[in-house]
Amino acid sequence: MTLKVAPIQEKIFFSRELGEEMTVLIYLPTAFSPFHHHQLLIAQDGNDYFKFGRIARFIEELAAEQAIENLIVVGIPYKDVNDRRQKYHPDGKQFLSYIRFLAHELVPFIEERYPVLSVGRSRALIGDSLAATVSLMAALHYPHTFGKVIMQSPYVDGKVLEAIDAFSQPSLLSIYHQIGKQETAVKTTDGKIKDFYTINQKLHEQMVHKGFECIYEEFDGDHRWTYWQPLLKDILKKMFAIS
Repeated sequence: MTLKVAPIQEKIFFSRELGEEMTVLIYLPTAFSPFHHHQLLIAQDGNDYFKFGRIARFIEELAAEQAIENLIVVGIPYKDVNDRRQKYHPDGKQFLSYIRFLAHELVPFIEERYPVLSVGRSRALIGDSLAATVSLMAALHYPHTFGKVIMQSPYVDGKVLEAIDAFSQPSLLSIYHQIGKQETAVKTTDGKIKDFYTINQKLHEQMVHKGFECIYEEFDGDHRWTYWQPLLKDILKKMFAIS
């Protein structure tokens, strides 16, 4: 039997927090029913997760195996490299506005239109690199809104480590954290070379010390979708397993 993947819906609405129109990509699985409640997964780098990550196909495969809960995916694409940096980087001009957009505007927008569960543990954020960074920081700012975070090779700096250290409610979050063993010389969008591997090890140690519920994995690879994509299906299976 050929696996069917439903078309991705595109919605555009104006964000007051960001002062601009935002495009969101919505994936409703083929078995979607408006009479069933769904968990919600919000993907930064949204177009990349659909195109390079093949996330829709993995969800259909897992649903066919009855391995995961009902799940809706909302992807947020970036306009260009500068737009991505301004919204995702802790020093970006729109960083805090983007986090408020996620919690105050996007979640209500989805809840008004789709049958999603309204508790923090039913809402997850996912991202790679800087997209993982802003996912984590959004959950630290709004732990009652976002209870799960999936980080694939996150960018980590002092602000991220300080935010973890200052966070007082680690029991509210469940985190899946991956980093590649070869991510020791990653070229960032500002042209610099950074050691992602060592500082991600430090981030994990700090999260363990603080008492976060976290899965930590190191993979044999570097900072590319070549390595992130094959790991994604197993991540989804673990984070959205039928309870």
